[in-house]
Amino acid sequence: MKLIQRIGYYLGGFSIGLVILAFFLNGKKTSCSYGPEARVLKNINSKKFVYSQKATLYMVEKMIDSSKISQILKKGDLNFSESNPRQEPCGVYFIEGLINDKNISIKVENCDSIATILDIIDKRF
Repeated sequence: MKLIQRIGYYLGGFSIGLVILAFFLNGKKTSCSYGPEARVLKNINSKKFVYSQKATLYMVEKMIDSSKISQILKKGDLNFSESNPRQEPCGVYFIEGLINDKNISIKVENCDSIATILDIIDKRF
């Protein structure tokens, strides 16, 4: 069997496998959160959010609603260099994102059953 025939058979089987996977996984809530950043964000978003008084005051002052904060907590960038994940009893994480074209950092305390948003910080460069 020639090399070109082998490549053809391989690509044919590979494409059939992709079609079958797309058919079975279509509409299912599957996610590939294998990286450390994705796992932490998924863990935080699976819990109930509680806002500290300082975070609530910032949100009222800057007229930011909780949906924008939630969007950053889902799609933001986790800053491990500023975070302290091994702090007892709950790890503290800094999640960065954009709100109204401003760089924002959210300080989140991630406990077993609750995620507390401790502070919202303007990042100025």
